[in-house]
This record gives sequence, C-alpha cells and structure tokens, in this order.
Amino acid sequence: MTQLPEHVRVMVVGAGFSGIGAAVTLGRAGHDVLVLERGDRVGGTWRDNAYPGCTCDVQSHLYSFSFAPNPTWTRAYAPQPEILAYLEAVVARFGVERRIRCGTQVLDAAWDTAAQRWAIRTDAGELTADVLVSATGPHSQPHRPDLPGLERFAGPVLHTGSWDPATDLTGLRVAVVGSGASAIQLVPQLAGRAAEVIVLQRTPPWIMPRHDRPIPAARRERYARRPLLQRLARWRIYATREIGVVGFVQAPGLLRGVERLCRRHLRSQVPDPGLRQLLTPDYRAGCKRILLSDDYYPALLRDDVELVASAAARFEPGAVVTADGSRREIDAVVFATGFSTTDLPIAHHVTGREGRTLAETWADGGMQALRGSSVHGFPNLFFLVGPNTGLGHTSTMAIIESRLAYLADALRLLDDRDLAAIEPTDDAQAAWNRTVQDRLRRETRHVDPVEYRLIPRAHRRTALR
Repeated sequence: MTQLPEHVRVMVVGAGFSGIGAAVTLGRAGHDVLVLERGDRVGGTWRDNAYPGCTCDVQSHLYSFSFAPNPTWTRAYAPQPEILAYLEAVVARFGVERRIRCGTQVLDAAWDTAAQRWAIRTDAGELTADVLVSATGPHSQPHRPDLPGLERFAGPVLHTGSWDPATDLTGLRVAVVGSGASAIQLVPQLAGRAAEVIVLQRTPPWIMPRHDRPIPAARRERYARRPLLQRLARWRIYATREIGVVGFVQAPGLLRGVERLCRRHLRSQVPDPGLRQLLTPDYRAGCKRILLSDDYYPALLRDDVELVASAAARFEPGAVVTADGSRREIDAVVFATGFSTTDLPIAHHVTGREGRTLAETWADGGMQALRGSSVHGFPNLFFLVGPNTGLGHTSTMAIIESRLAYLADALRLLDDRDLAAIEPTDDAQAAWNRTVQDRLRRETRHVDPVEYRLIPRAHRRTALR
C-alpha cells in the first residue's frame, strides 16, 4: 500500500457517486485531489446494497453523470450490479484510479486555525488538506433499530444496506423488518426461496407501477452511435420528473392524482379487501417516499408470505414479538430499515475552528448548512449531498453535479483572490435555513445577508455577498 501524501489541496471522503464525480471534475480542472474510501472498492451505496433485487428507482439514463453517459444500460431501471459496474467504468474511463485510495478510513479531521488547513487522521496515517469535502452522503450508515433481545437471537441477522452475500436464506423462516424501498425489492426475491417470509410493516407506503422493461439492443446501439439521442432521452425523463415539483412544493392537492393511481394499482393486484386495507396509507402521498414496484403486492399474495401490520418490538432466540403482542418463530432477520440520515456519522468526526464537532454544532438546531453545501464555523468544508438537499422526485445526480460546480467555483475564488479559506457567515446560514422552512410552509421571505466570510492568508478579514 502506497504511503499517504503529507498534504493535498482537496481531500474527499467517500468514493461513491459523489466522490468519483469530485475526482473527475476537480481532476479535470487541474486540482490536486485525493479521495479516501473505507471500503475495499469504489461504489459506496451501490457497493454495499447488494441484496437480491436491488435496483434504482430512477431511470438509468438519468441516474448517471451527464458528463459520462452510458449507452449500454440494459433496463429502464438499472439493477445494482450494472450501476456498480458503471461507476467502476467511469473511474477507468477518466483515469482517476490514482486519485482514489480504497481501504483507508478517515478517523477524524480538525481545522487548524494557525496553519489554516485541515489536519486529518486516518487508519493509514496522517495528512493535511486545504479543503475537506464530504462525499459520504446520507446512505452510508445503515440504521438498525436497537430492539430488546436482538443480541440473543440465534440465527443470521442481515441489513439490506450491508448485505452479506455469503449468508444463504434458502429454506429459512425470514422476518423482514420494514416495508420501504429496499423491502419491496427484496421480498419478491425471497418469496419462493425462503421457507416463509414474514413482512413486519409499521407504515404502508404508497406504491406506483414501476413499468420496468429491457432496453432493446438496437436502441443501445443507436445511443452508442448517436449520443445526442441518449441526451434527448435523458432530458425527456428529467422534464417529466420535474413536473412532480408542482405537487411536492406548490400544490400538494395535485398529489391526489398520484394517490388514485396508487389505489388503482393496489386494487388491480390485491383482490382481498382486508389485505388492501392493511396496505393503504392514511397519509397524503409525498409525505414519505413514493415507491415503485410491479411485483411486491403479488409476492404478498403467496401462501409462504405473510404481512404483519405491526412493528417488531423484541426478539427471542428463535422468534420475533411484534408491537401487537403476537409471536412468530423465525430462523433469520433482515432489517430493511434504511439509513441514519438525520445523524450523519461523519459529523461526529469533523471538528471546526471553535473546537466543536459538527454533531455538537447541530445538536440543538438540527443539521444546517448554507445552500446545503457549507457550515458556519467550518472553513473550507463542503458537502456534496448536504443538509436539505434530498430530492423526492428526480435523480440525486442533479444535486451532486450542481454541488460539484459550486465546489469548483469556491476553489476558483480561493485561487483567484489568494485566500486561505472561505466560510459561511452565521447570519447567512440562519437566513437560508429560515428560507428553507418558509418554503416548506409555502411562505416567502426575502433575505440578502452577507453570505461568506473570506479568510485571506494575512490576518485581515473581508466579506462576500
């Protein structure tokens, strides 16, 4: 293993979509950039989420970098192995292997005010960086509920976000905890392979038809020969999904149409009115993630699959007990419970200029960042998928690529003005967070504070609007 450099211009944490995008974008701009990845290969979420049936629920042509189109997608919604292969191909295509170091975990990072740079400690040594970039994203730490008795459970315990392909669930009685995006993909794959599948549902999701389909070889060949055709297909998907913003942000009443579509989908696939009632949400579509599936409901109709409309409450060595008091004997548990999105793991390991970690800074008011990108008190720290940047209607690629452009602009500013660092002002960050909350309440408020404090290499201070 090669030794870490003593200093880099930009250090990026994580080599998923965001980190790879940073390696390509910043590398092409001539910046000295190093990406550290704790896993043994690139891929991030798409490396770790390798459970059976794992696919993306954004169409393939949109769920990819605009600067690296892939004409060889085989399906409208790409399966996990294809997405992982795509990311590895992007690394090879742009020659950024030398900028990425896998198998290296960042332990902590602290802003050194005197040196005006980040001091970073890893399990492979220490280094410094002018700029620190978090590309870990919100889906890097699987969330496993701390349920009583789980430590005494005798069988295999898996999580969809850290799947162990060596564990064979064939012929076992499996409890699937959760009924969200990963559960509705996994359950149809387990049905017929496991002896019994018990789905523990706390809240039913709204589910729309997926309409997945193969992409014909002839079309893939046309995309390869004529990239403009693929770009047009990408823009058509993007424009269609952007229409959803009207319902999510401006006129939630329009989502009643989505609810009607979901109810029709449910009626067409589930003839039993009692089961339909258990599967019908009691909240407005859009309050939680709207899911896509054509095979989840049919899987629940199988004799070897049972839906339990109650959350897991505790475990015994060979059983699970639900909140309604019922007990079921099981051989294995699969947690399909998502990720720790409101308590980013990296926040506990990054310390700003006031000696407080991000987690401590966010402890009272929640996660806040100016434009979802940078945080007051943390000079030269940037997020690529930061607070309040989640999207419910389109591809996260839109956020990642816009954040990369924002980061590139910040680096140009630092270079053009010979600055040591840039940091949001407290007033601007607070105003931005108020704006976000106002927009959620569909209110408007105009604010135009000084946004950034610029930190020159001398001791004088300037500000940028």
